Amino acid sequence: MIELEISSASRIGCVRHNNEDMILIKDLFVRNAEYNTNISLTESDRYIIAVADGMGGHKSGEVASQDALHNLQFFFGDLPLGLDASAFNEMMVDWLESINLMIESKGKVDERFKGMGTTLVAIAYYDGEFFSMNCGDSRLYRYRDGMLEQMTSDHSLSTLLGKKQHSNIITNCIGGGCSNSYIDIVQITDDVLNGDTYLLCSDGLTDMVKDEQIKNMLGNSADADELCNEAIACGGLDNVSVCLIHVKKD
Repeated sequence: MIELEISSASRIGCVRHNNEDMILIKDLFVRNAEYNTNISLTESDRYIIAVADGMGGHKSGEVASQDALHNLQFFFGDLPLGLDASAFNEMMVDWLESINLMIESKGKVDERFKGMGTTLVAIAYYDGEFFSMNCGDSRLYRYRDGMLEQMTSDHSLSTLLGKKQHSNIITNCIGGGCSNSYIDIVQITDDVLNGDTYLLCSDGLTDMVKDEQIKNMLGNSADADELCNEAIACGGLDNVSVCLIHVKKD
């Protein structure tokens, strides 16, 4: 039996007029709110937690992140039983292709949605296995034994140039006119240990709060809402969304 203690929050920040971020927790969507829950998982269960950071201005980014997460919820829930890791990977790549087409076609039909896109970072539990997924520059971290480690690579210009400082120019996303969109999928089951805390977040957190401060706050048992509030206190230049997953294994 695996137990997950989940804390999530999504806030508009200090500058933006609307929140283009959204969080998916199994079949619940979080925006401009906080949500906490505890769950127990058996090998036959499936569960997905994801953060999407929309882009496109006005309400387009808000629509892109919402469409991506709603579509992901249904697709993941309808996956056939018994897929191995390779087949799971192939299915999620197929999903990426289909959601890209859907978002792009929406922009062709309605000018308001032209060029909209979204990042995605997620942890999925399927058939007793954990997978991380990443498209864009939203991040997955692991906090273990007082150390914070970024588990995903930013798909951004700064990464391509080998710079540590994050830039807001991304090189990969869902929609957004990205013709060669891709998703990093990693099976992480063997690396998920009792006592680990996993952090999924939009760049509204990491652009405002340094990793060292995030680490210190997690060491003092901060929840997702406290991390969002810290980003807002540091300037809140973007929407900020955070999901914390604390793992308890028998």
